[in-house]
Amino acid sequence: MRTVGLSGFIFSALLLSTSSTSAQRAATMAGRSPVYAPNGVAATSQPLATTAALNVLQHGGNAIDAAVTAAAVLSVVEPMMTGVGGDMFALLWSAKEKHLVALNASGRAGSLMTREELIKRGRTRMPSRGIETVTVPGALAGWDALLKKYGTITLAQAVQPAIEYAEKGFIVTPVISGDWAGQQRKLTEDEGARATFLVNGQTPKAGDWFHNPDYANTLREIAKEGPSAFYGGPLGQRLVARVQKLGGFLTLDDLKKNQPTWVTPISVNFKGYRIWELPPNNQGVAVLEMLRILDSYDLKSMGQNSAPYLHHLIEAKKLAYADLGRFVGDADHLTAPASYLTSDAFIAERRSHIDEHKAQTHTDPGPARTSSETVYLTVADKDGNMVSFINSLFDEFGSGVVVPGTGFALHDRGAGFTLEPNLPNTVAPGKRPFHTLIPGFVTKPGPTPAADGTGDEPWMSFGLMGGAMQAQGHAQFLINLLVFGMNVQEAMDAGRFRHMSGTGVIVEPVIADSVIAQLRAMGHEITIAKPSQFGGSQAIIKLTRGYVAGSDPRKDGHAAGY
Repeated sequence: MRTVGLSGFIFSALLLSTSSTSAQRAATMAGRSPVYAPNGVAATSQPLATTAALNVLQHGGNAIDAAVTAAAVLSVVEPMMTGVGGDMFALLWSAKEKHLVALNASGRAGSLMTREELIKRGRTRMPSRGIETVTVPGALAGWDALLKKYGTITLAQAVQPAIEYAEKGFIVTPVISGDWAGQQRKLTEDEGARATFLVNGQTPKAGDWFHNPDYANTLREIAKEGPSAFYGGPLGQRLVARVQKLGGFLTLDDLKKNQPTWVTPISVNFKGYRIWELPPNNQGVAVLEMLRILDSYDLKSMGQNSAPYLHHLIEAKKLAYADLGRFVGDADHLTAPASYLTSDAFIAERRSHIDEHKAQTHTDPGPARTSSETVYLTVADKDGNMVSFINSLFDEFGSGVVVPGTGFALHDRGAGFTLEPNLPNTVAPGKRPFHTLIPGFVTKPGPTPAADGTGDEPWMSFGLMGGAMQAQGHAQFLINLLVFGMNVQEAMDAGRFRHMSGTGVIVEPVIADSVIAQLRAMGHEITIAKPSQFGGSQAIIKLTRGYVAGSDPRKDGHAAGY
């Protein structure tokens, strides 16, 4: 993801050592202009996907049609990040219904995936990769659900451009080539992965031609038979047989039972806007908690990316993420609703732990109630529909397992579970695991606003991919926009931090040396890292007429409109 943007500039900061001066590092960063469009616009992480989405819009399709088409193309051209072997979530502003809807298309643990079985196999924690992490892939069912309820084209039509790229081939772009190369050793370990994603034992380089005929055949089968081919049909049968042969936990019945869920999005007010995320099982509530913790501070007077500013954001992140482990998991097994984690009393307690001059070395989750890698894309159309869409395999190439002859990797979302007992996210059959995927949306008050956001008008669809970077990245991007008044492209170009664990924090090379020194004096262990560690974002803002969009230079993609 993370070296070259389509605008042609190179993050030569990748080559700089940590001893380089901040002035030298800042000089290597250049910006691109926001994209303005009068009718429709798409922003994705790969040019072919953006073009495919735009083509759908220009031929009468709506934003939902274009988003699914782009997601299918990304599953071909960015196969380490996404595909029908993964999960997806979406936030969608329906122009006809004049409100925001949310889709959770994450799959569940197989009926054979039990804590007892994993412990019996000698696991003391959930495996991070491999066949034992494979849960039901929910993405394909999500694509179909979106199209059937809000689209104007069929699933077969939506996957046609992807079939053509898989069959005829495409040119590998620089950032994707780098991601691919980083997984070469992992790909050699699985028969299907080796045959599908290595060419003469090597990953493709930037500029190489790559095609995936097995995946073309898989998509043709899905186009002909519909999602049932995957969820119980011949394709699903092959999948289950391979998973069980390798020691995994899925059954054919698990696939047949899979259903995406339409859910109610959650939100908080921030700086005159309403910020929306999906509810658990994903980490969206951490964005809302961070923003509520930070809302009482005068962030603007601190200065964007100053030491005091970054310190407060890092400390708020620690608190919000500590709460994820205790309170977030399958929606049917929560011990506290998301609204509790953003309530006044809970936020006041969390904020009380922030020392303005010293980093927390250890962060506990908040009090319990006293009662009872990834692709992100966004598309907007001429009618006002806006889609915030995220689709992922979790780690690059997911579990690392490819069923021979299918052309796609199975995700490793089971790694999101915990073996610690009696938590919402404790592994168990049929549970949805904790998810990092979080599409975001922002509304603004309409003529008749209400406390719950009804009566609001759409303002922005946005997202930022990158595992645990996502929630802290959402907060940084939103503050850049809503506190510091940056335009949509500036807000995503700005240097980022990423808190890792404990007092460990990585920052991008543009963060000033003086700021780094001050943060270290506060107890933060700061390391300068490559842009590849900080995710990639896309965003579209609705104007009075038309749209303005931005696309992250840390990825290969771009925004385009008509």
